[in-house]
Amino acid sequence: MNPPSCAAPNTAAFDIANPHALATILEASQTKSIIACRDIFDLQGIKLWARDQPVSAALQRKLMDRKLRNPLETCLTAEDGVTVQTLTNAMWQLLGSSSPLTPLLRPCAPRLMQEVTQLPLHPVAQLLLTACQASRPASFEHAVQAMALAGALMIEQGGGTADVRVAMLGGLLHDLGEIYIDPRYGEADADRMLDLVSYQQLVVHPHVGKLLLSQLTNYPATLARAVGEHHERLDGSGYPLAATREAISPLGRMLAVVEATLGVVRGEQPSLARASVALRVVPGEFDLRFVGGLVEAARHEPPLPDGHAPETLKLRLARLDGGLLAAQTCADALSASAESATLKAALALASHLLTRLRTGWTASGLWCTEGIAGQDVPELDAVERELSFRLRAIERAALLRAGELDGADAKRLALLGDSLRSATPLG
Repeated sequence: MNPPSCAAPNTAAFDIANPHALATILEASQTKSIIACRDIFDLQGIKLWARDQPVSAALQRKLMDRKLRNPLETCLTAEDGVTVQTLTNAMWQLLGSSSPLTPLLRPCAPRLMQEVTQLPLHPVAQLLLTACQASRPASFEHAVQAMALAGALMIEQGGGTADVRVAMLGGLLHDLGEIYIDPRYGEADADRMLDLVSYQQLVVHPHVGKLLLSQLTNYPATLARAVGEHHERLDGSGYPLAATREAISPLGRMLAVVEATLGVVRGEQPSLARASVALRVVPGEFDLRFVGGLVEAARHEPPLPDGHAPETLKLRLARLDGGLLAAQTCADALSASAESATLKAALALASHLLTRLRTGWTASGLWCTEGIAGQDVPELDAVERELSFRLRAIERAALLRAGELDGADAKRLALLGDSLRSATPLG
């Protein structure tokens, strides 16, 4: 991998300072030394900010709706920001923690610690990581976890030095695009019900991250592409492009596994067992080459406590199976009576995703009550939580596919949403 370059292309994608990114940088500047590393000019050649001048709220006012000669991200530097030593310390802290990831990471610890010290931090990436660390610490912690997990998965695949470093960078940088959207719509809140406008905000962040790396840094094109793919799924149920199988790069497939795993780890009752369920509940969604190590580690994890008595299993199973069937029946019935092509397309997508979800539910074997014992209850709880999350995701996917609907069609789609939300005990 070539060393990072300070050269910055003049690109229209970043010719106006993004207000959310700028706000994050300004917040970070209250505790970090962030200065202009070059004079900042608008397109008319008017100097807006002088080199070596610290950023402040005054800069925000001067940048208001101004098109810039060079992207703002290439004009600023964090003098005391994130370094490879910062990442090394964060890695040590993670490996010594009680995180559910730790048993999976520890076998790879020597290699991870060796490679983290050699990661090339491009100035733009370093600036944004610094802003994230200072103003969104939970997001920075997520980035470090993703860096470690991506590295471990690549090590398990026998990856060489360059492969492991690119994988670790992919994990570290995969969510940089979130800095460019309203913080109310970040992934940490993705499991709550978002309206269409909110969800549209969320789904663009992989593409923004891809643009950042491809246009403002000299990181490999494979890295930028993978960052843009980290929410794609092999079966086409992901975003932002709904790409399928061969259209998703190997590194993108791996980052999708990383993101899905960490989505569980930072949720309620975090565990590798729940992550294992999330990765396997819908066949054909994730590349199983990157799942095996996690599934094996989950087998050695102490079972989660569960407050339900084993005798309640049959009732819970019956309600969940019936709820999934009712939701699919609703989607099919609405689709049969829909007139507009837009609504039909949205309902067809929902029906397809529900079919895959029910297939995964059936394949899990948990619908069969024969021989189920108390030790199966925690796994059932994990499946219930995962299916509840997936049902909410199906509603958002249908809303996104439909876009703006007229009153009658909007009401029909709302009926599907009601059915999806009532399909599980956790809905």
